[in-house]
Amino acid sequence: MPKLPATGLVLTKDGERHLEACLHSLAFCQELLVVDSESTDRTRDIAAACGARVLVRPWTGPADQFRFAFAQITTPWVVSLDQDEILSPELSASIQTALTDPGETAAFLCPRASFYFDRFLRHSGWYPDLLPRVFRLDSTEVHVDPPHYGFRPHGPTRRLRGDILHYPYANLAEHVAKINAYTQTAAQDLVARGVRPSLLTALGHGLARFAKIYLLRAGFLDGRAGFILAVHGFFYAFHKYLRALELHQSGPGAAAP
Repeated sequence: MPKLPATGLVLTKDGERHLEACLHSLAFCQELLVVDSESTDRTRDIAAACGARVLVRPWTGPADQFRFAFAQITTPWVVSLDQDEILSPELSASIQTALTDPGETAAFLCPRASFYFDRFLRHSGWYPDLLPRVFRLDSTEVHVDPPHYGFRPHGPTRRLRGDILHYPYANLAEHVAKINAYTQTAAQDLVARGVRPSLLTALGHGLARFAKIYLLRAGFLDGRAGFILAVHGFFYAFHKYLRALELHQSGPGAAAP
């Protein structure tokens, strides 16, 4: 089958664990582009071996990095994956069918299934996690809500069949490390927006986050993984507001990244 007029885009940083499978799942794209943030593992070698064009650029934040990447793309369509994501065969086939006759669609929404602890989550608010990962370059912008990012298409969207298979953490220690980094960024954003939390506020947000994941979003149906995720959800929300409180108490300038 001929290559489709799309660029498979992956931003990387020490992503050797899943990158080969990630790029192979994008093999239908006319070009593969990897923008690497100075990896120290085999990431760039793997990308080059998979036929990707590899550009190295220091990380300056998701919005700036994606805008740089977009400026290097010449195809009308982009299929964007994280380095720990792989298109399932069903989703790959859905994308290829969709791009042969996209009509007026500006972006296609892809369900994402994330592997956590011992299973792919199907509840807990993590599924279907619809994301516009296949989009027209000229009608999509990057938006950032620290510490997360996403794409905002301007035009009609359609949902595709199949899943992005997401492997966000090698183990629970890696998840805790990510929470540690994310809560600091999120706390700095809260302070910058003038939010002044208290210990009670932090506790309330933590309990609410647990209840939302485990009860309202049926995390209990995800077994042990759902319970562990809900506990970590409590920890994330509690520390986000607790760290914002700490930054306020540290005085002016403490919230600067």
